[in-house]
Amino acid sequence: MPPTLASLVQHSALKLTVRAGQGRLERPVRWAHASELADPVPYMEGGELLLVTAMKLDAEDRDAMRRYVRRLAAAGVVGLGFAVGVYYDDIPDALVEAAEEEDFPLLAVPRRTPFLAISKAVSAAIAADQYRAVTAGFEAQRELTRAALAEGPAAVVARLAAHVDGWAAVYDASGAVLAVAPEWAQRRAARLTADVERLRDRPAPVSAVVGGADDRVELQSLGTGRRVRGALAVGTGAPLGTAERYAVHSAVALLTLTTERSRSLQAAEQRLGAAVLRMLLAGQQDHARAVAGDLYGALLDAPFRLLIAEPAAASVAEREPGVPADGHPLRAFAESVESAAARAGETVLAVPERDDRLVVLAVDGGAVVTAVAAACAAQGSEEAQAVVGLSAPTGPIAAAGAYKQAEQALSVARRRGRALVEHDELSAGSILPLLADDAVRAFADGMLRALYEHDATGRGDLVASLRAWLSRHGQWDAAAADLGVHRHTLRYRMRRVEEILGRSLDDPDVRMELWLALKATGDGAPSR
Repeated sequence: MPPTLASLVQHSALKLTVRAGQGRLERPVRWAHASELADPVPYMEGGELLLVTAMKLDAEDRDAMRRYVRRLAAAGVVGLGFAVGVYYDDIPDALVEAAEEEDFPLLAVPRRTPFLAISKAVSAAIAADQYRAVTAGFEAQRELTRAALAEGPAAVVARLAAHVDGWAAVYDASGAVLAVAPEWAQRRAARLTADVERLRDRPAPVSAVVGGADDRVELQSLGTGRRVRGALAVGTGAPLGTAERYAVHSAVALLTLTTERSRSLQAAEQRLGAAVLRMLLAGQQDHARAVAGDLYGALLDAPFRLLIAEPAAASVAEREPGVPADGHPLRAFAESVESAAARAGETVLAVPERDDRLVVLAVDGGAVVTAVAAACAAQGSEEAQAVVGLSAPTGPIAAAGAYKQAEQALSVARRRGRALVEHDELSAGSILPLLADDAVRAFADGMLRALYEHDATGRGDLVASLRAWLSRHGQWDAAAADLGVHRHTLRYRMRRVEEILGRSLDDPDVRMELWLALKATGDGAPSR
């Protein structure tokens, strides 16, 4: 602990006595400073023990002493040491009374105790306190290092929480909690996800303080580059001391080492994953298994899903020129995929196929697929950062087919303005939503325009008649009944349709194209 007025009073060599403010002697002393100025406040920083002989003070003037003591107290001066036997044989009553009114510590300094001795005692106590803090910090560093080597990040967090007498938590780049200690802090740590996300958006290294006076939390970024790869939260009831600060800095360094693999290792794993993916897509599943080894082998032993992600159009448009690849939307998407796999203990293979595409192999029904589906469902198409196509469950032998499924689903997702489409939806649903495409609508408009123009002159109702006839599979009586006309009238109208279009309704391809055109345009006339 730093020196206090109480510790100075108890110092046997100083012989100090307390004349006022006995209840405030536990205040820490940052320095001891002698000044004979009538107003030394402009030169004070707060936390000083002011030493005076009263050479320039009217120490017997009660009003002057009240003003003097009040200014010292307001400036944060922790106490006043008055030299007796120099200009005054004892501390004047006016000064004692002023100090008592403000409950301001007033110490009598005997003539045989030089001010220099008090300054040396304060300096020595401060140095001893700093030495203890540094020693405690080094001991904490050794303990945290042993925990990191033997047990990993969770043990580092637990040891750090004990050292700071509070709680601590470590987060991945997505803001998910990886470890927290003690257990009671789980809910408190979970509420900081948004703060961690804001930290991630700023260049590393970066820190922030959140919370109030009784629940103060420091956030420190983790990572060696300019991109935040995680965060450490430390919650305490008061600002960190020197020893606690050493412990936090040590924990940041150790957690950075344990959470951020070397760039060369990451590049090697990425190249290996790309090779495995290429072999699977080429139908060389046996070679893919051999290359995958322990790193990706477990993924190939169970049904997996293949998903393809591309940046959403809005994300690409908002990207500023010169923004590094680390800031690309797919970088954040890849990190969320890897974080979900790490939390669940799953194997995942994520390969950037090019700058604007990411291919992922993930366990069917696992945490990665669930997390991607939940993230896409939580955001609308306008704020989506990535568009995802997801294949049906598959295995290594059918990986090439799964890739095509994911591409088809991705194409539909873009046309429908959705963040995620699963291939199963395409095979189980209707083909009609696929007609919601500008090219299909333009084809339909061109095919039916002449019929709509004919009907617009009031010379008949060929479009409605064609729709009724096609819906009844060419059954004249049923279609005529639907329209409320005679079947001969309907036959005449269909001959006019053939004449206007120049195509035969006996051709099944023509009937199919006309039906799809009617479905694509709905009930509206072609746009002009």
